[in-house]
Amino acid sequence: MKPANRILHVDGDSFFASCEIALDRKLEGRPVYVGGGRNGNGIVIAANRIAKKFGVKTGMACFEAKNLCPKGVLCKPHYDEYRRLSLDMFRILEQYAPVMLPTSIDEGFLDFTTMDQHVWRNTTPLDYIKGIGERVRKEVGLPMSGGLGSSSWLAKLATDAAKPGFIEVPAGQEEEFLRDRPVRELSGIAKNRERSLAALGAKTFGDVAKLPSMLMKQKFGIWGQQLWLFSNGRWNQPLVLEVKDRTTISSNTTLPYDEPDYEAALTFTLSEATRLTGQLRHEHLQAREISLTIRFNDFTEVGGSHRFQHAQFQNSVINRALEELFRDCMSAAYKPVRQIRIAMWNLARLDTQPTLWQRTEEERWGALDEATHKLNTAFGKLSVMTGAQLALQKLDDAHKTPKAKCPFVPQREMMEKLWGPTGTPNSDSAF
Repeated sequence: MKPANRILHVDGDSFFASCEIALDRKLEGRPVYVGGGRNGNGIVIAANRIAKKFGVKTGMACFEAKNLCPKGVLCKPHYDEYRRLSLDMFRILEQYAPVMLPTSIDEGFLDFTTMDQHVWRNTTPLDYIKGIGERVRKEVGLPMSGGLGSSSWLAKLATDAAKPGFIEVPAGQEEEFLRDRPVRELSGIAKNRERSLAALGAKTFGDVAKLPSMLMKQKFGIWGQQLWLFSNGRWNQPLVLEVKDRTTISSNTTLPYDEPDYEAALTFTLSEATRLTGQLRHEHLQAREISLTIRFNDFTEVGGSHRFQHAQFQNSVINRALEELFRDCMSAAYKPVRQIRIAMWNLARLDTQPTLWQRTEEERWGALDEATHKLNTAFGKLSVMTGAQLALQKLDDAHKTPKAKCPFVPQREMMEKLWGPTGTPNSDSAF
């Protein structure tokens, strides 16, 4: 009989705040939260457990966090350091399992299915996993939590139940573990699905398990049948090492100062859109929809969106649409601009590879991006710039050295950093 899959989910605890503590050991044992904005007047993007005990939470205004936790330490984000620590963490993790799948900067899955035959003879899964966590804490300085189960769904739920620490859901005890847990805890459950399940009387996994499997399939298709099997403890899912394209790309930037000059704000918008579009082409993607949101200095907002008839990858086309959105949004505005958010979604694949017969527009852009990347790598970031990027730097000294962006890198890029362009584990792995 085929053994049950054993999938471990690992999650860096309060990752950004933990990174700040790892960078400055004097913060150990103190309430720490990481906040954006120019002078700590943005929102909280991470808080450690000590700060959370005072009521500090993600999305809260930093001034509110200060009122709740006067002795808390506000740290400005150091995104480049977060990327470095994340890479160090995953390079340790990949030594402990034949398959590792990073899913975000602080989360990933490891396949331990065959470990009982080869590794766990003289130890227990829990002790082995705790040993991994202790090594990461010692060498990288980051605390981790984890959950071990028969599928990635179950492992992630186990991690949420374990924090802080590690737990295992033994084979055969899946249904018991899930019975009283709300279905909203499952990753990927959107509000609409949660409401649809609640309409059937299913608020917990135990409720789902009691429903007819055919009803779940009729209502939700293959996903409904999978959820029914999962709720009954019969979903034994292997870990598949695959690279998925991102589904959206966005930028949310607070300007160096409240900008009363709307033309200057537009120049920043177009420069940032150029950066995002270049990143999409680098990942061989193009966007069908874009949106723009502008926040003023009193925190009121205006915004709009645009859908292209066909997916687009050219700076000129995307920037033209964004400029129209900007001018429509700002036609009746009079307040200084504080923050600009751009999002591109409904992404499609873009083939920039050479063809046999003749050069396509996509291929020419791909060659241009590759040449630009090589020049910027050799001579420094933004050695080659578009007109919008150059104009932005001419506006003010504050734009000459742009801040590092939030490190929500796509899975493909994470794997390339770990294993190179091939996206496969290197020979230094323990397996």
